[in-house]
Amino acid sequence: MLIIGIAGGTGSGKTTVVRKIMEQLPDGEVAVLPQDSYYKDSKHLPLEERQKINFDHPNSIEWDLLRKHIEELKAGRSVEMPQYSYLTCTRSDETVKVEPRDVIIVEGILILGSRELRDLMDLKVFVHADADDRLSRVIQRDIMERGRTVEKVLERYDETVKPSHLQFIEPTKRYADLIVPQGGKNQIAINILTHFIERNLSSLN
Repeated sequence: MLIIGIAGGTGSGKTTVVRKIMEQLPDGEVAVLPQDSYYKDSKHLPLEERQKINFDHPNSIEWDLLRKHIEELKAGRSVEMPQYSYLTCTRSDETVKVEPRDVIIVEGILILGSRELRDLMDLKVFVHADADDRLSRVIQRDIMERGRTVEKVLERYDETVKPSHLQFIEPTKRYADLIVPQGGKNQIAINILTHFIERNLSSLN
């Protein structure tokens, strides 16, 4: 089994990189654990307080559960991955069953900041994009997927996203084995990643 961590700032193109890797590999060979599924449940807080949560801070993630699930998959056991809603800022009662696969991709903005997670990874990747490009993608995504206004997105960006990126996310680039500039647009880097996976899988089989 190959464990690959793919990190990078909000809106950097991580999800696109993951999708393009999966498109180049056989069906059923890859399982993805998004960090976003492991945000702590905030049902106990009023909605107004939930909406103030800084999703770019390490304290917002249930790291122990994410690590446990990776270890369970490595041991050949399936896991029940939580589901999180940005609209309600709560964890769903329903889970998604994830089966062990030859390749496990752990994807999220903060994953390289955890030494325990890094120790489980065979390859660590950081997807880099310019701040202007990331902000543009964040505005489009938050309006379409999370029901926020442009004003709210920009306010959140200035108050939490940008400072958290500089404090918690950008510094983890030093732990990466591979840095992918231009995110999902960098087909050469995606091909290199895919070839690395294929080569290592052939040596495992």
